Amino acid sequence: MAKPFQVDVTEPEAGMPPYMESFLSLLRMLVGVPFDYLVPDARLLPDESIRFFYLDRSWTDRLVDGAIAVGKIGTREQAHHQAHAASVHQQLDQSERIARKLQISAFRDFDLHKADNDKNQSPGNIVTGFLLRSAAVVGWSHMDVRAYDIDVPERSNPDDPNTELDPSDPNVAKHQLKTLRLELLSPSVLLALFEGIPQLVYLEEPHHGVQFGILDSQQNGKFRMFIRNTSGHQIDSGGNGITIPVPVRASNPRVIHVAALRDSLQTQSGIHNTAPNQMPQQSGSANFAVEVLQPPWRQRFEGTVDHAGENGGDGRFIGGIMISKNVQSVTIQNAFKELLLKP
Repeated sequence: MAKPFQVDVTEPEAGMPPYMESFLSLLRMLVGVPFDYLVPDARLLPDESIRFFYLDRSWTDRLVDGAIAVGKIGTREQAHHQAHAASVHQQLDQSERIARKLQISAFRDFDLHKADNDKNQSPGNIVTGFLLRSAAVVGWSHMDVRAYDIDVPERSNPDDPNTELDPSDPNVAKHQLKTLRLELLSPSVLLALFEGIPQLVYLEEPHHGVQFGILDSQQNGKFRMFIRNTSGHQIDSGGNGITIPVPVRASNPRVIHVAALRDSLQTQSGIHNTAPNQMPQQSGSANFAVEVLQPPWRQRFEGTVDHAGENGGDGRFIGGIMISKNVQSVTIQNAFKELLLKP
């Protein structure tokens, strides 16, 4: 008790064993934490909803303390823990950045990941994330998720590359936030954690190659398709994509009449024949493929303004209660002080 430092923190023997460091770094990223601790009430995450949040560093540090407390059986261990708590948390600030790599590699390459990661000695950054509960998670469990620290408007002009993010652009890639965790908690619930505060989050269908397809938006068996310009972008009218009917075989309404569809597209190309909404002439299979292209769907989440409750709706679990205003209430503050002063 008089000398709690058993081994100096600079000595190699004072470091955490790899298995312990990897376990605690994953715990920092909520791996293994029961879902009821994250969402205590199902109404906080209803069907077809997404909830963005900040990760409370104090809460995750106490989570780590609780895990380490299993080995504390007396005052000696308690003193040792208090002496090394700061260095442990500092070390986990580094190793939590490789938590996702550890999950993927199943701890096989811990030393390699750690050696490369420890070159970055910056303190732990703000961790944010979201929980998504949707049928989209079931349908596209391997969807691409990317977060950026900048907000770029959606492309209004197909020929203007400055109004849409291009992930392959190096100037855009440097603004992408590091994904610390991306995992399915259930078939319909997706958890994502990022290092930093995102201004724009993309959710996209998996990019598994070129896809072709048509729409049955009314679910009545009458197919439609978007028309596209020579660069493959949808041709819009008033902000909405223009669609045309898709002809089908008379003998089977589930089979597309390709020749008739080609003729219909050729007719449309005579109407939309000026840039930037110029359609390709149907002179071969390549131009036909441009029109029936079905690129991955993308959902954007952007901005920092809470629009819950607008347009007559109320998307909040606790409707209309302003917590910050109540906390600032003098009456509530005085009542709280009286409770503290009571013997």
